[in-house]
Amino acid sequence: MTWKGSGLRRHESTIRLMIDDLLMKIKGAFHTNLIILITSLCLAFSSFSFPISAAFALSIQDEKKMGQEFLVQIRKHFEFADDDFANKFFNDLGHYLIRPMNPKYFPFDFYIIKNNDLNAFAAPGGHVFFFSGLIEVMDSIDELASVMCHEIGHVSARHIAQRIEQSKIINIATLAGVLAGILIGGPAAGALITGSQAAGVQAQLNYSRDDERQADQLGCKYTQLSCFDPKGMISTLEKLESGRFGPTHFPTYLLTHPTGPERMSNLDSLLTDYVPGPPNREVEHFRALFPFFKTIIRAKCMDPDDAERLFKLELKKRPASSQAHFGLGIVYMKKAEIPEAKQHLEKALEGYPRAIPVLTNLGEAYQLSGQDREAIRVFKKALDLDKGSGSALYLLGISYENLDQYDDAIQIFERLASVTPVKHEVYYHLGISHGRQNRLMLAHYNFGLYFKKTGRREKARFHFRKAKDLSRNNPALQEKIRQAMEEKS
Repeated sequence: MTWKGSGLRRHESTIRLMIDDLLMKIKGAFHTNLIILITSLCLAFSSFSFPISAAFALSIQDEKKMGQEFLVQIRKHFEFADDDFANKFFNDLGHYLIRPMNPKYFPFDFYIIKNNDLNAFAAPGGHVFFFSGLIEVMDSIDELASVMCHEIGHVSARHIAQRIEQSKIINIATLAGVLAGILIGGPAAGALITGSQAAGVQAQLNYSRDDERQADQLGCKYTQLSCFDPKGMISTLEKLESGRFGPTHFPTYLLTHPTGPERMSNLDSLLTDYVPGPPNREVEHFRALFPFFKTIIRAKCMDPDDAERLFKLELKKRPASSQAHFGLGIVYMKKAEIPEAKQHLEKALEGYPRAIPVLTNLGEAYQLSGQDREAIRVFKKALDLDKGSGSALYLLGISYENLDQYDDAIQIFERLASVTPVKHEVYYHLGISHGRQNRLMLAHYNFGLYFKKTGRREKARFHFRKAKDLSRNNPALQEKIRQAMEEKS
């Protein structure tokens, strides 16, 4: 973002150091509430005020940059869901839902945060975050799609930019407070806005009401155009308003103005004449995969003992539940109880013989028990069903690597590296496979890429320099190394 004011460049490095130091201090307490971070940033920035002209408008490029900086901080302090299938499903759904949106100001990205709170929010620049706890309480993909469309509505209407433009004079502390209000919501956000911008507090709160109404209206529109049921938003609100999940778990984003009952009434009015149309092929595809997605989120994001208890309870109610066996298989892999994991995943496969997520997890269980040849058989079956399954392909490469079949492994990892987004570990395994075949310049180059992508700059520089020294007679690789060293992560 371009800030006007002669003091900014002079203090920029000092401010960055203050932020990093402050974030490290609050890291232990950050896992449950974004307000801690933004409040602390307000305090850190309170000594540095940079007036912006009355004509200030947050440009698309400025908001993109703000979104990237915001994402960096979120990644530092939250753990994201680590499952290729779940993340691909979530992003595929999100990108399907934004198709009716016009214009599209940003390239959207959707993230699942491992956190039991019931929360979701749209950050600057097209970044949309869902906490796993909110997904856990959803019973249908219509609920998930409608809440995602609500958050997409905030981005589509550029509510963050509008909040900032509302101020005649703005400084960094004020900006942090306003962002707290829009991203967090609820009573605490009002206090933050009051502390950071005493004048016009009521105007800010009224603006928040307008934001929520407009996001609900746009959310309903996008949900209907995508052939999902927009009443999923109402059922989600009803579920949470019931208090069934306890007061400490009520989602902060649903506490934003207007209140739940008012929003449900407004949504009912919007949907008076709504008649569901026939679902299209894509909706049916997402609907069929949703139970696997939710099972994976529960198994990988909840406390393992809690997840095990819930899946066992499901098996007690329905002994033939393949989803419960699938979930238990993942939980037992997480707990390193591999024989039990294989047993339940094989049971799940009996019920879902063509399910890619069941096949890939079963193959991974074989892999973890040292049965790589059996794992390869299962991964190939998954790829016969879906040649584009990145998770099956990645795990197949690891099994080839485990069996010292490095040419096969390299062929697979190079294929994965050619399609964005690239899983960071792909570069690591390319480094391993090239290294074991004594192709050291390629090994160092790929290790450099891996450490760069994972934020370990010193290690990245070490490997890039080694690759550069070893590739003096390879101009093409020299140019790739130069670009990699110069480009930002």
